[in-house]
Amino acid sequence: MVLLLLVFAVTQGGATPDSVVVHEEWLEADVPKVQSKQVEHVKSGDTAGLILKRLGFSASEAARMIDAAKAVYPLQRIYVGHTFTREVIKGKAVVYYYIDANQKLELTALTSTSWKAALKQRSIFSRVSIVKASIQDSLFWDAAKAGLADNVILKMVDMFAWDIDFSRDLRKGDSFQVMFEESFDDKGQKVGYKILAATFTNRGHVYSGIRYETERGVEYYDVAGRNLRKTYLKSPVKYSRISSRFRSSRKHPVLGYTRAHRGVDYAAKTGTPIRAIGDGKIVYKGWKGGYGRFIEVRHNNGIHSTAYAHMSRYAKGMKRNKHVKQGQIIGYVGMSGLATGPHLHFEFRSRGRAVNPLKVKHKPAKPVPQGEINAFNLQAKAMMLIMAQFDPLRHWG
Repeated sequence: MVLLLLVFAVTQGGATPDSVVVHEEWLEADVPKVQSKQVEHVKSGDTAGLILKRLGFSASEAARMIDAAKAVYPLQRIYVGHTFTREVIKGKAVVYYYIDANQKLELTALTSTSWKAALKQRSIFSRVSIVKASIQDSLFWDAAKAGLADNVILKMVDMFAWDIDFSRDLRKGDSFQVMFEESFDDKGQKVGYKILAATFTNRGHVYSGIRYETERGVEYYDVAGRNLRKTYLKSPVKYSRISSRFRSSRKHPVLGYTRAHRGVDYAAKTGTPIRAIGDGKIVYKGWKGGYGRFIEVRHNNGIHSTAYAHMSRYAKGMKRNKHVKQGQIIGYVGMSGLATGPHLHFEFRSRGRAVNPLKVKHKPAKPVPQGEINAFNLQAKAMMLIMAQFDPLRHWG
């Protein structure tokens, strides 16, 4: 096999985003030429016999093929949306059934009346891309113009969600750079992606994240090996704005009189997901007077609790005494109870006393294990160097 390395650079206008794509593709040596190819998708009500008939085989030939396959994969187990492919190579027919992202059944004609069946591993190809952009309009708008798909943008937001409140912290002129890998199967369909490294410059401060796998699993760490994950998320609602802050007195928009506002209001569209900001157990779920549909979560340290009010509905499965994980969706923004518009009223309580959620300090999770710090430093340095040396004009040569 040979490795073909292709580098493409693109400079786009508007928000002046720059992007580079580094494409790695493994090419098989001496690949036999396919003389013809036919693809059939499994439809509702299909059997393997019907599909093989559509591929041009007689009923008796299809029966022999199905019988040959029994030893390695029974063709009674086919699924809607999966595909059969017939190829002719050097005058002989080869039929593939794509079982999943990793395996395919290969049926090869030995003679005019006999077939050989085998399970084959599917090849996975990867493409590594580097995208950088500055924010002039909005994160999603400028990231999309730079060539980032929504799922990569969302993953990047999740990476830095413990340090950056994307609903209130972003400013014009902030910038980011992200290196990510996309995986494709042997049919060219995308089967996965992962962010390898990223930086986000917010209000002049540079946040970094490097993907690294330890015995605890995959985590993202900054360049010093500190875990990006914190005890609590900075915000329970993504892509919203703060409509009312924590204060000792505020004129209530419905009741009209002045009283303390012991939380933060996040204005967002009805139906926007609400996330638990930390691990814990639901201690209250139900209607709570002016709060409307309400959930209270007591967090694992036993000291802190958080409250989420005015929901339009609860997430499926939410009930009292249920344990929830950080980032888990527990409900959806609404305006139940005393509310003039859709928003989340969010409270953070320490030993039962409400404190300003925007001033709570967030402790980081465990850093890179000491025994792996040297290996991490080498990986982090290499990734940061690749991104730092990225120059679109130089790549054009």
